Amino acid sequence: MTTMVPPLAVDIDGTLSRADRSIDPRALDALREWPGPVVIATGKALPFPVALSQFIGIQARVIAENGGISIVDDELLVHGDRAAADAVVQEYEAAGYDLGWGSLDLANRWRETEIAVSLDSPLDPLTTIAEAHGLEVVDTGFAYHVKSPTVSKGRALVEVADRLDVDPASFLAIGDSENDVGMFETAGVSYAVGNADESAKRTADAVTDGSYADGFLEALEKASR
Repeated sequence: MTTMVPPLAVDIDGTLSRADRSIDPRALDALREWPGPVVIATGKALPFPVALSQFIGIQARVIAENGGISIVDDELLVHGDRAAADAVVQEYEAAGYDLGWGSLDLANRWRETEIAVSLDSPLDPLTTIAEAHGLEVVDTGFAYHVKSPTVSKGRALVEVADRLDVDPASFLAIGDSENDVGMFETAGVSYAVGNADESAKRTADAVTDGSYADGFLEALEKASR
């Protein structure tokens, strides 16, 4: 009897990576060999998952900026509002705080729908200012993301699944962070890798024994049984 392989939605940082954030090459091979559709879902700016997909050799089906922007089958879907996030940053900087990325700021250079702030920068004033502007701050474990509360990986996954003509609940989702919670709630089966934060672990259907890419590979193996 042949097991149907589900479409896959997977995070990058902390899920396909090692602890030092470098990508584990075993994860790239596993994504290329996965027989169903693969959606890379990340908090990174759009060029990063697009480039990753190209280097892996899979079709660029991506959710970026925590659901603020996505690409599926050559269609660009935009859900977030960079101008609103910029207003928060202006007030944050006027209060004497810094985004923490240095003058070049590669974290935000190509970001279109939100702003990322270094974890070394003060969180409390950022949260207060964001809330005053009707936005929220999400801690992905790698940065604080200032974004619309209506934007999430889960909502974007619904849009992507519609374009792929598949049920969002048919997806297998794998991730490690608070920003993966919406994706876990949308997908039919979800795994948090062993290094995941508590919100991801609470929401996921299962938590892997392995951490980082080891956990990702473990989840794939269990899901394809």
